[in-house]
Amino acid sequence: MKPFLVRDALNACGGQFFGGEAALDREVTTVTSDSRTIAPGALFVAFRGARVDGHDFIRRCLEGGAAGCISEREPIDDAETPCIVVDSSLRAIGALAAWHRSRFDIPVIGITGSVGKTTTKEMIAAVLARRFNTHKTEKNFNNELGVPSTLLRLEDAHQVSVVEMGISDFGEMRRLTHIVRPNIAVFTMIGDAHLEFLGDHAGVLRAKSEIFESMDERGLAVLNGDDELLANCHPGTRRVTYGLKPENDVWADEIQVKSLGRIALTAHHARGTFAAEIFGYGTHLVYAALAATAVGLELGMTPEEIAAGIADYRTVGNRARIIEAGEITVVSDCYNANPNSMRAAIDSLAGTAGRCVCILGDKLELGDGTERYHSEVGAYAAAHGVDLVIGCGALARHIAEGAERAGGRAIYFEDKARLAEALPEILRPGDVVLVKASHSMAFEQIVDALVQR
Repeated sequence: MKPFLVRDALNACGGQFFGGEAALDREVTTVTSDSRTIAPGALFVAFRGARVDGHDFIRRCLEGGAAGCISEREPIDDAETPCIVVDSSLRAIGALAAWHRSRFDIPVIGITGSVGKTTTKEMIAAVLARRFNTHKTEKNFNNELGVPSTLLRLEDAHQVSVVEMGISDFGEMRRLTHIVRPNIAVFTMIGDAHLEFLGDHAGVLRAKSEIFESMDERGLAVLNGDDELLANCHPGTRRVTYGLKPENDVWADEIQVKSLGRIALTAHHARGTFAAEIFGYGTHLVYAALAATAVGLELGMTPEEIAAGIADYRTVGNRARIIEAGEITVVSDCYNANPNSMRAAIDSLAGTAGRCVCILGDKLELGDGTERYHSEVGAYAAAHGVDLVIGCGALARHIAEGAERAGGRAIYFEDKARLAEALPEILRPGDVVLVKASHSMAFEQIVDALVQR
């Protein structure tokens, strides 16, 4: 992190300072809300959590060398505790990150959409890293705590920043955008995520379009032109569309699945074409590669650099991770799920050698259409080459029922333990097994059972 003084943090956050004038000139070299990572020069931000209250660790952090802290409580001994007391630690870290962002005159790319944000962020970062010292969001830290924490890692050496921005309700993107102030806004697609709060697809677009409020006509919107709502979105900035349709500004054809983890494509843009290969599972990765192409071209990169960056992409965590587990192949895609991402994952099984098996679990925050969305995914799997659909979880019953009504073969289990016990009898050598559900379902436990069987 580019260092600053406790005094700068106070000016950025507001609030009341305790601890004496001299403490204001202490240098801050990192900002953290995790007391376990405290090192000399850290600024500790105390949050009240559901199980742990960070305020209980302030004294320990200061004894460990912290330069000071941001707190919602006044210190008991104000003479010795360098502390910025604020009404909200969350708003304070956001204000501090917004100030820190203002210290950098570099391109900042904000990534949003209903699905594929982390994949697209990683693909764009992989491409940009071929030319630039690239800063990016770690993992999927994309909310009102993760985004400020990301920006507070910016250093002088960074030449570009790629920031994932996730929301679930109206107003959140506005707050994130005030912090990030992106020069380029990338939209993956408008889908069925967070409908419980946003209502419908138009509501999703309206909420995510708050990102444009900080951009002027010099900014760039990079939009998935195959998404009807985004194709018709005119945000008041320059815009570039990408997708598989030739009418997009950046588009792809000659897409070939060379193997379960290798995809070839030809990308087209205004100045020519180039061939590229993606090393990962899922044809939806082509969209991420095209978004990265659009951003790379905007920042002056050559087709050769972009193609090399696309080839550098690697999956993150349990997102479409391919695991060879003895005589079967497991596709661990259990970080998160919504109807759009499940259909995309199912599509990517088509044409693979071996029997296709999908172990699918509950999808959350879908609102009034929850049962219908689950049933439709089951039917979709049955109609798109999946040989066996296994539903697991309370809502996943509707997935299994939907598959059976569509003429497919399906099995249902109420819980993961019973499913794990039955797996040896269900699976066959040569099976390709997709495992996917919302993160809270902890389907990585099923992946473990498959690997250890």
